[in-house]
Amino acid sequence: MSKRIGLYPRVRVEGGGSGTVSQAGAVLLVETVRKLGLDTAISTALEPWRKPRTVHDPGKILLDVALGVALGGDCLADVAMLRAEPDVFGPVASDPTVSRLIDALAAAGPKSLTAIRSARAEVRSHVWELAGANGPAADGSAIVDIDGVLVLAHSEKQDATATWKKTFGHHPLVAFVDWLSKPGRWLSYSVGMTITDAIHQAVLKIPKKAWTPAYDADGTERPGAWVAEITDMPDLTTWPKGMRLIVRKERPYPGAQLRFTELDGLQLTCFATNTKGGQLADLELRHRRRARCEDRIRNARDTGLRNLPLHDTAQNQIWLEIVSLALDLLAWMPMLALTSKTRRWEPKRLRLRLFSAAAQLVTTGRRRWLRFTARWPWTDVITRAIQRLAALPNPG
Repeated sequence: MSKRIGLYPRVRVEGGGSGTVSQAGAVLLVETVRKLGLDTAISTALEPWRKPRTVHDPGKILLDVALGVALGGDCLADVAMLRAEPDVFGPVASDPTVSRLIDALAAAGPKSLTAIRSARAEVRSHVWELAGANGPAADGSAIVDIDGVLVLAHSEKQDATATWKKTFGHHPLVAFVDWLSKPGRWLSYSVGMTITDAIHQAVLKIPKKAWTPAYDADGTERPGAWVAEITDMPDLTTWPKGMRLIVRKERPYPGAQLRFTELDGLQLTCFATNTKGGQLADLELRHRRRARCEDRIRNARDTGLRNLPLHDTAQNQIWLEIVSLALDLLAWMPMLALTSKTRRWEPKRLRLRLFSAAAQLVTTGRRRWLRFTARWPWTDVITRAIQRLAALPNPG
């Protein structure tokens, strides 16, 4: 009988190896940047911040940091994992050079923010065209979810303050929502409402026949859920013209906390909308789908928004732009290169299954090849995604 030595094989470890690329699956993001012309767009936008005879392009520096964040980094220094693989990522600036660029962009204030956002918007428009039926605006409309997120601070960072959850940190604002009903704008929106006493009293007066079944995500009737309109019941004279008030009641899920005023043990929610037509169930489903914003916030927390790593507010504004660039890449690459269920993988899964894959770097016929091992379960996903990206038209 052989002697048992443990559950795992023993291997010996040493440094000094060559020919293997770590995080080789990140070539998917690099190829996305190249095929979309994002590198050229960001480089052109940041040209005013390029000093004479400088070695590193400001646009590439910013993109390198964004790639590092997309791969799981949460500070400027994490760009080091790109610097270690120049055959895939090219020359990467030193930490002091990265810091100097962030300081310069922060000092420029709105000018640098506008430059970065304009480049992103230009490329985003191109991405949506390439995505076709898979694009966010394929049906002729685009839905914008507006939400905020608390970012905790564990030191005295500029503008950090107490939050309503009795923590300490920042609350980055995604958008401002005044002016939504201004004439001349083709904008339909819905906003969640607090169940006030007036709304609750109005709900009590809704006749049973006025309630209609709510819908599930697939458009079928949702058991135990109903919607009704109460626009004519509370006083809405101070509201913008054309506003509607819609309420929903539903049997609570196990463990849900109900208010003592909840109707017959049913959970109540309410929202206001300026949409004139449409079935109540369709409007309610559209509003409920805003919950996807919570998914995006969770993904953002996993992509550099867990904390703001810099001290000054202006510096952290640039960091937020870097996070946005990383999130763009993590959305655009699956949209253009992945299919079926893999297109819906979130950043954590993309990193674990695709980006973290190592590969052997081979040079043949003056060409460099990354060879992923056949044993890796998702090698086919990586190679097919690369083929889809290669089939896209070259920028320009």
